[in-house]
Amino acid sequence: MRAEHFLAIDQGGHASRAVIFDARGTVVAHAFAPLGTRRPAADRVEHDPDELLASLEAAIGDAIAKLPAAAKIAAAGLATQRSSIVCWDRTDGRALSPVISWQDRRNASLVDSLRNRARDVHERTGLVLSPHYGASKLRWCLDNIGDVRDAARDRRLAFGPLSSFILFRLLAGHPLLVDPANASRTQLWDPGTRSWASDLLQLFGIDAGALPMPVTSRYPFGTLSLHGRSIPLEVCTGDQSAVPFAFGALDPRSAYVNLGTGAFIQCPLRAPLRAPLLLTSVVWSDERSTTYVLEGSVNGASSALDWLSDTEGFDAQRMLAAWPSRADAAGAPPLFLNGISGLASPFWVPDFASRFVGDGSAEAKFLAVLESILFLLRVNLDEMQHCRESLGDELVRIVITGGLSQSDFLCQRLADLTSLTVVRHADREATARGLGLLVAGEGAAFAVPGDASSFAPRADTALLQRFFAWLKEMKEQVRRCGGAPAQAPSGT
Repeated sequence: MRAEHFLAIDQGGHASRAVIFDARGTVVAHAFAPLGTRRPAADRVEHDPDELLASLEAAIGDAIAKLPAAAKIAAAGLATQRSSIVCWDRTDGRALSPVISWQDRRNASLVDSLRNRARDVHERTGLVLSPHYGASKLRWCLDNIGDVRDAARDRRLAFGPLSSFILFRLLAGHPLLVDPANASRTQLWDPGTRSWASDLLQLFGIDAGALPMPVTSRYPFGTLSLHGRSIPLEVCTGDQSAVPFAFGALDPRSAYVNLGTGAFIQCPLRAPLRAPLLLTSVVWSDERSTTYVLEGSVNGASSALDWLSDTEGFDAQRMLAAWPSRADAAGAPPLFLNGISGLASPFWVPDFASRFVGDGSAEAKFLAVLESILFLLRVNLDEMQHCRESLGDELVRIVITGGLSQSDFLCQRLADLTSLTVVRHADREATARGLGLLVAGEGAAFAVPGDASSFAPRADTALLQRFFAWLKEMKEQVRRCGGAPAQAPSGT
């Protein structure tokens, strides 16, 4: 076991974080720097590349400054937003495009035109054909940004996942590399061959020569030189991919739910499994093995509360902090059909119009939006249970992380709705903790935090009735939009 410190760098949608762990997994330094978000149109979400890099350097520098000068950092790891992309000039590292966020769906029309290839794409990549993934965004940049076209013509173009841009700009030697978790979210990478898929490159009109070289999750990516330190960066992965590793060995009977801007549900698999309405993702690979999960996505989690604040004129995040003390004022809530940032699994309608069915007070509408997040989690978990029946791994618990998980009300309602025990650890930085453990490697003595809260399911007939009414309405609206036919929840 190495006795030094380990640096986890977590680049998220609202901030960049740097967390330094000792060999036992104790946080010895932590820093973050905020990151702005631009929304120039309803279907566009962007970050400024230079601002993002500056936030990373600030967070890393602040965390390192909190360590004694003699303290050694043995290795670092990077976790990023998986489906976000950037275009840059490989000769000088200059960004040629914004950071186009995973939430962005500006090229949905291209994806719609390829619907006849949806099954092929899913079977090849494990991903449902969607504008949220990188391929259509890269194509949009080639078609709409002159600097990108010029760089492609002159063989100066590099583009791909955000992680690759960060590695190129921050590491000595400017490596052009990509790990499996981030490569897979381009929808151009074949997990079977661990390489770019020539037929998918042709489908989207992407030149493989501009893409980074695929490697494993653990790899000698390069050296990070900041504040007089030279730190080898040995792990790169996606932010969500690091989460399941935060609290011990992966358990195929657990669903790992991370509630942030969006919500992501991951169930470990003993072997790759294709599920028509869900995703199969690589969360880890090294020279010896590959770890897969079955994954579902809810695009509108915390972002749905932000939408509610913008449209209704009250602070939904503050209301969440005061809930359930105000719950009695809500009355019977309406239903909220939650398509914020596009409707993801298992419905898959990128331009679904969010709406209330019924009316109510501000508190009632807040409760409706909060319940819509839970309802979307439930349909994903039901679909996962259905797909995993052949594996014999029945879900018994939910391990929940992320900002919204701090609400006891939400955790209890999720337990009641799913009839699964919900476990919440006190450490909110699940991405950083999972990444730190992966960087430390086998034999690391990272202790699992013992201060977890547990929420046992309780009977709530009214909640279930609203769920089934919501599900009926959702299926009808999805049918009208031409989306995927979602499976009915088990027992209905």
